[in-house]
Amino acid sequence: MLKFTPAISLLALATISSASIAAGWQALPETAPAPANNPTTAEKVELGKILYFDPRLSSTGTVSCNSCHNVMLGGEDNRALSMGVHGQLGGRSAPTVWNSAFNSVQFWDGRADSLEAQAAGPVTAGVEMGMKNWDDVVARLETIPGYAIAFKSAFGEKAIISKENATKAIAAYERTLITPNSPYDRYVKGEKAAMNNQQIRGMNSFSQTGCTSCHSGAAFNGPTMPAGSGFYVNFPTFTDSPYVAQYDLLKDKGRGEVTQNSADDHKYKIPVLRNIALTAPYFHNGSVKTLDEAVRVMAKVQLNKTLSNDEVADIVAFLNALTGEFPQQTLPRLPASSGQTLTP
Repeated sequence: MLKFTPAISLLALATISSASIAAGWQALPETAPAPANNPTTAEKVELGKILYFDPRLSSTGTVSCNSCHNVMLGGEDNRALSMGVHGQLGGRSAPTVWNSAFNSVQFWDGRADSLEAQAAGPVTAGVEMGMKNWDDVVARLETIPGYAIAFKSAFGEKAIISKENATKAIAAYERTLITPNSPYDRYVKGEKAAMNNQQIRGMNSFSQTGCTSCHSGAAFNGPTMPAGSGFYVNFPTFTDSPYVAQYDLLKDKGRGEVTQNSADDHKYKIPVLRNIALTAPYFHNGSVKTLDEAVRVMAKVQLNKTLSNDEVADIVAFLNALTGEFPQQTLPRLPASSGQTLTP
């Protein structure tokens, strides 16, 4: 493993890092691709934002998309397991919505092939937003006059309130949730002072340790794949590590829960590492509370490597350099429900 010391010269760091950049370090795009059947428009994004923040899409009127994927924070809820209606806990930690537009599939297990498909799921999940079905969701939205206007604005005068249009709008909003211009992005674009010496050491250690074998690409979530074609890895790979039992890493079958194929057991979509410093606790089950411990665990159970404290500190410093600039978010004014309650 390449090991740097604080005494290494800035010239040497620049030389090593320039080679690394040439080998494939990528800055985050400032816009996300949209599917041909759902082009991004300002009106659609605005409707999607309103729906994203509206708790009336849940059975109790208490849980919105933002409850578990909080865009005022790191795009999730900083809980080990997310809380849905009636205080029920889900089985996994909520992944961040920031930069999720760069995933080819959604959810830890890749069961949704698009942001549109992902947006449909939690609304009718019993432990999440708890609506019985999307027909009930549509019926509820139809009683709110402002929504009819907003859907027509987004999709045309003949547009109706529907599951398809609602999920398209939410996905359009989510495609605006991009955090470019992190210190790392500025560095790989040539601004050599954007990252400090420790972060540069950590960047090279991240590569030399083998982390980039999975966490590659602009979002550090694996190779670019066609939409709907997930890239999955076994987690954990080295199951004889004490960390496996300590953090209960084999309880969840991951992708295998979806396919019911034992060959897919314990496989997961590679998560985005952008803004990872803001999204503790870590892993699919939220079992690891700190980023430095997550780095140690990943090195051991995925690469069978034991990192020194200095190596961990350097990699954590680099991961902090992946925190980008967040587009300003303002709470939307939700359409009024005209003198009646819509929830029990």
